[in-house]
Amino acid sequence: MKGLLCTLLLLETFVFVVQQQVDGGLAENEISQQLSTEDRRQNPAQTDTRRDESDSQQYCHLSFPDIHAALRELTATVTEQKANIRALETRLKDTAEQQTVILEELNKKNDALEARLRDSEKTAEQQTVILEELNKKTDETSNLTERQVEELRKENRDREIAFSAALVEPGSGNIGPFTTEITLTYRNVFTNIGNAYNPITGIFTAPLKGAYMFSFSIYGHGSPSTASTVYIVKNGEKVVIAHGHQDQYVVNSSKGVVLILEVGDVVYLRLCSGRWIYDDQNKHSTFSGYLLFPLR
Repeated sequence: MKGLLCTLLLLETFVFVVQQQVDGGLAENEISQQLSTEDRRQNPAQTDTRRDESDSQQYCHLSFPDIHAALRELTATVTEQKANIRALETRLKDTAEQQTVILEELNKKNDALEARLRDSEKTAEQQTVILEELNKKTDETSNLTERQVEELRKENRDREIAFSAALVEPGSGNIGPFTTEITLTYRNVFTNIGNAYNPITGIFTAPLKGAYMFSFSIYGHGSPSTASTVYIVKNGEKVVIAHGHQDQYVVNSSKGVVLILEVGDVVYLRLCSGRWIYDDQNKHSTFSGYLLFPLR
């Protein structure tokens, strides 16, 4: 831009000098013509020579309008270039202002993005802290859950209480009659989970406080004089009785009861005096019990 302006200034200077020279040349031509006229008056003999010089100067004079036209055209071109330069400067100024506005907007957007980035970094740090806390809580919960599961398993193992047994081991025969009551011992054990039943003594001892279900069945031969009578006992107290009696064939009876037992309470079956029951490989006479649910 600066180079173009310098060129235009030099061009204008050149035009001004040429115009001065042309104007000066025209004045000298007029003076020469006047001098030639005076010479012709005083020196007629030199008329032809001076006429030739006048023709040559007139020829030079005839070329000056062409120079004027070229100069005018050049001036118009320079003026047009000046206008173009001013328009270009205006456009460049407008463009620079627009670029300045755009740059300011970009700076504002950049500042906003940086602010959002800082907020995002803070949020990410907060989320990282929260995640670490959640992981710690998860680990604690997992450890607690594992301990709880193990405790529940142990508790459930303690709550797994059940037994079932038949009166006699392989073989058959009558038990009784006796002159006194006896505690029946069911020796053919089917199930004894928790080992709360003792097949030697025939006594069930409660390992947990809770509600227990007990059932028993009796079987005997019919006899006019001897019946089959058995009852269940809790801590020495008679609870329920199973009884059967007829003159011939066979008799059978069964009973069931739910008892609330404390730890250490005992349950067993008693055969009444003068009564009998029978059992064989078919396992007619049985005694069973299990924990329904513990109590606190």
